[in-house]
Amino acid sequence: MIEITPLEVQEKLNTNKTIHLIDVREVDEVKEGKIPQAIHIPLGLLEFRMHELDKGIEYTMVCRSGGRSGRAVHLLEGHGFKVVNMVGGMNDWEGSVE
Repeated sequence: MIEITPLEVQEKLNTNKTIHLIDVREVDEVKEGKIPQAIHIPLGLLEFRMHELDKGIEYTMVCRSGGRSGRAVHLLEGHGFKVVNMVGGMNDWEGSVE
């Protein structure tokens, strides 16, 4: 599994590098704040919403601590997607949230 730190994600965003973020936390968790560029697809719905994703794009998965996003990575990799896990999740995120 490929991993990226929250700091590396923030650096990519700050330098306008392309990064596609998917936040797999639950609705009540996202209400507390998410990375502004992230799209929200709860882990339990990810399997049913894969058709919305493009296999030609690399996605970075985000959750609270890195566990659920790791499961999301395994799920999407098994279906041929290019995915990266943000280790430490939102617990380690120091950037802005919306």
